[in-house]
Amino acid sequence: MRTQDVPRVSVVIPVYNAERYLRETLDSVLAQTRRDFEVVVVDDGSTDGTREIASGCGEPVRCVAQANAGPSPARNRGIREARGELIAFLDSDDLWLPEKLAEQVPLFDDEGRVGLVYCHAERMDSSGRPLPTAQPPKPAPVRRAAGAP
Repeated sequence: MRTQDVPRVSVVIPVYNAERYLRETLDSVLAQTRRDFEVVVVDDGSTDGTREIASGCGEPVRCVAQANAGPSPARNRGIREARGELIAFLDSDDLWLPEKLAEQVPLFDDEGRVGLVYCHAERMDSSGRPLPTAQPPKPAPVRRAAGAP
């Protein structure tokens, strides 16, 4: 059972030398319309200003630091540090639309029938301009053998 001081969602962001994008990434999380979340930024041994950006945000952002071990150990550290009932991963150079948590979190309220939620992603260049999205090939028409139903 959740209490008021335990967030529903822990957003885990592993970072390594991410000062170029991290502020915008954090802003996209902090702009969520659903507010019962915490953000756990795991600084994986950055040598730039990443830690200062994350530490300067204040609540609900927490920054934990570790020696460089790579993105998987950083995600695992974020899970160990998380207090929320649900975990949401976000890479340090990605952005969320403001309704992401509001639309996805209620899907978990269906008596345990949903265990994982994912969504479409749009690619953009380093200036934030959308990149073309590759479309999957259309399936070939099904040809039935003569006499088949």
